[in-house]
Amino acid sequence: MFAVEVHNLRKEFVRKEGSGLARRRRRVAALKDVTFTIERGECVAVLGQNGSGKSTLVRLLATLLLHDGGDARVFGHDVFREPRAVQRLVNRVSVEASFFKKMSATENLSYSARFYGLTGAQTKPRIPEILARVGFPDDRRNEAMENLSRGMQQKVALARALLTAPVLLLLDEPTTGLDPRSKLEVQEFIEEMWRTHDATTLLCTHDLAEAEALADRVGILDDGELLCLEPADELKRRYRSDTLEEAFFAATGRSFEQEREEVAS
Repeated sequence: MFAVEVHNLRKEFVRKEGSGLARRRRRVAALKDVTFTIERGECVAVLGQNGSGKSTLVRLLATLLLHDGGDARVFGHDVFREPRAVQRLVNRVSVEASFFKKMSATENLSYSARFYGLTGAQTKPRIPEILARVGFPDDRRNEAMENLSRGMQQKVALARALLTAPVLLLLDEPTTGLDPRSKLEVQEFIEEMWRTHDATTLLCTHDLAEAEALADRVGILDDGELLCLEPADELKRRYRSDTLEEAFFAATGRSFEQEREEVAS
């Protein structure tokens, strides 16, 4: 049994264009017949620019969106027909993580743990340990989330996901907003969790170095299409590139200057 099986998965959104009487609605494909599998215990990274469909893919597998075609299974469970079963197996970290802003990091983690059926006795020693491991300051654990920087909130989001020891960890830009040292601490912790807890990991990122360092296989998602999914060294050989960055631009058919202009716009 694969940890994740995705076949011809498609998702469309309605985009409004024009103004006044000329305003119309158009369906735009965010994912176009995406197909791939992930082995149990494997770490797969999906690279893509902003708007490529990475977050849509994560949200679909996390049961937060309904699909418009194809199918997806997590450890044999149909993501769209058995969402409760899938929710017990996955946890997600994203750049738009939400919290109870008036509550502290410790209180948010305790609440989340109870939601997943963990007792206070189980989480009381674990919460300080996991916050320390992601580099969260000891003296700010009881401070309201609304007073924390985006980077600190991102650390709490990662700690919340890892606290429940998910079988499938869905990471959508998990180190966005972190300083270089914190980023390294989080990356090391992700690698440790993957190695010691046999957690299957899907990492969606635009950080090529992060993908190459952490993943068994690297995929390139461009305009909703999965162009390839294979080990980084094989990707570089396929596109006759010395670096993963060069392979990425060769695969997407865009130069660095074009990519930078698209992100800026």
